[in-house]
Amino acid sequence: MLHWFKKEKVQSWLPPLTTDVHSHLLPGIDDGVKSFEEAEQVILRLQSLGFNRFITSPHVHELYRNSSEVILEKLAMLKEHLEKKNIGVSISTVAEYSLDEWLMQQVEAKVKFLAFSQNHLLFETNFFSEPLILNDFIFKATTLGYKPVLAHPERYMYLLNNRNRIEDLLSRGVLLQLNSMSLAGVYGPDVEKMARFLIDHKFIHMLGSDCHNLAHTQALQQAQKTKHYAKALELPLLNYSL
Repeated sequence: MLHWFKKEKVQSWLPPLTTDVHSHLLPGIDDGVKSFEEAEQVILRLQSLGFNRFITSPHVHELYRNSSEVILEKLAMLKEHLEKKNIGVSISTVAEYSLDEWLMQQVEAKVKFLAFSQNHLLFETNFFSEPLILNDFIFKATTLGYKPVLAHPERYMYLLNNRNRIEDLLSRGVLLQLNSMSLAGVYGPDVEKMARFLIDHKFIHMLGSDCHNLAHTQALQQAQKTKHYAKALELPLLNYSL
């Protein structure tokens, strides 16, 4: 008599990702949410996807030259709004600094930046060509005690297929924060492929949503269903310990 046994699929346990380190949830100060009501809707949606702590990160660049004071004031207003609505999440703020001459001047003047955890400093560059001041910025920021965190490295054209430069940045102490939405193809197939490459080679230190609006939460949900998102959760992400 033949006995047929159905092999049981064993699912490995994965830690939940409950802390998001990159988003644009402070209303009206950059290209993110435009109102407290929209911020509320986005946060509730992100909460339904498992997040309960947000380190939001409004832009600081030539279009949105937000000061630390403006950012912190808007954070206080958002917290008050959420408390009134009895929405129980933790929210704090840093900034996503754009690497340009203005930022270098701030570094050289030893201005205090909005950083998180152990002085992690989130920054971005232009998407097409590597800034000539990148290495200088990394050195000077590190000398001041900051830990530079490069936002969404998978989106920079100058890093595509450039493993040597990626490894060089890592050797200089730069941490890499991947946009989860990249795994859903939001920024195109080349970026999606690069995101998978960075995860496969364990180059990623943090995941961030980079959520700007409600539509982005739908893309994030799609990303959470991908194999490489699960694979990223197996890495020793700093999201777990920040």
